Amino acid sequence: MEEPQQSSTEAGFALRRLVPPPALCGFLLLLALVFAGSYAAGAAVGPVAPDMQRSGTGGDGSSGTEGGMDMKHGSGG
Repeated sequence: MEEPQQSSTEAGFALRRLVPPPALCGFLLLLALVFAGSYAAGAAVGPVAPDMQRSGTGGDGSSGTEGGMDMKHGSGG
């Protein structure tokens, strides 16, 4: 009669070992809520600068480099 009880205890211990602790689950939930709240606040406020726009959304066909600055990458002259 001892063996079935012992095997169920071992199975319960293995199951408890695989489940993350409640404090970790609470922390991850709180972290997700903070990120969701900050994203919602940022979306509600809008861009941080008056002339800031997403790249590629301009209707004039520009590639997002405005102000006369030519952005070239690589070596060479």
